[in-house]
Parts: sequence; C-alpha cells; structure tokens
Amino acid sequence: MTEQPTTEMIWRAVAHERTTLTALLADLPESGWDTASLCAGWRVRDVVAHLILATRTTVGALIVNLIRARGDVDRLIHDTAVRLADRTATADLLADLRASVDSRAVPIGTTPLDRLMDLLVHGQDIAVPLGVDRVMPTDAAQWSLDRVWSMGAPFHAPARLVGYALTATDTGWTAGSGTPITGTAAELLLLVTGRTSPES
Repeated sequence: MTEQPTTEMIWRAVAHERTTLTALLADLPESGWDTASLCAGWRVRDVVAHLILATRTTVGALIVNLIRARGDVDRLIHDTAVRLADRTATADLLADLRASVDSRAVPIGTTPLDRLMDLLVHGQDIAVPLGVDRVMPTDAAQWSLDRVWSMGAPFHAPARLVGYALTATDTGWTAGSGTPITGTAAELLLLVTGRTSPES
C-alpha cells in the first residue's frame, strides 16, 4: 500500500498534473481542442475550461449558476465549462491552465484530493481520444482511487460495482467482494469513475 498523503503531498501532485497537462496541450493543434473527450458531450476545450473553473469558483458564482442550471449540479458543471470554452480563445485557455498550476483553491464541498482526482481522470479524458499515452503516478492514482471508493456521489462506485472484488496489482489496494477484477491503481481509478466497465 502507498503511504497516506499529507495535504502538501497532494498539492504537489496537483501542481505536477497541471504542469504536465499544460505541456501536452501546448503541442496540440487547434483542431485537437475540438476533439470529443471521454466525457459524453464534452470537447477537450470544455474539459480544460472545467479544470480552470475549479480554481476560480466562488460561492456567489456557484449560487447564480446553480439557479441558471435549475438546481442540476451536473448541468451546472457542464454548462459553465462550455460557456467559458466558447468565449475563450484556445491560447488563452492554455495560458489560464498554466497560470493555475500553483493554485490551491478548493471549491466549496470538495477537498484537495478531489482536485487531484479530477486532474488525473480528466487528463485521461483528454489524452485517450487523442491517442496520447498519459501516465498516472502510482501514488496519486492510489490516493484518488481510495477517495472515489469512499466518497459516494457522484460516482457511487461501491453500488455500481457490487458483486466485484477489486485489487490493485501495483499497490495491493482491495475493495468489494465477488468476481475478481485486477489492474493497476490507475486502471481501477478509471473503472470506479465510470470511464471503463468491468467487462472491458
């Protein structure tokens, strides 16, 4: 098992993910930014906008946008990202992501570990459709996997994966009972967040 992270360790991992994602996107042609991500209805540029917004959210903006989305949190998250992506030039999205590298802002109701998990998973949402091999650091993937399994909404991983026993081959993490599923912590993180299925 990996060691339990300190808050400082988590923030360093967050900065690393933002830095490497910025480097990946810096070489992406304009057309690549409009590629469909692994998130249904999200382009690459929408995912980037979402990651930027996570460093800027205020309580006031949250309330206004929640009203605008008629109380639907998923719709709020999607629509605010798309609006920002549509009104912001690609170069500016890249610059804003780069400027966010050292941000330690935490939207209400979330934790620093949620920021790390978001970056790891959304990094794959971007990289996989582009055919880019983006490696997740094992420790960061393990911390995020443990967080998703225990957090309930929005993933509800234990309920979705009832009847399966998960084992991370690189860290020894285990959860659930039933039909065995093995994989690296990174692979299991994509499973528990719904990016892959038990049958894949």
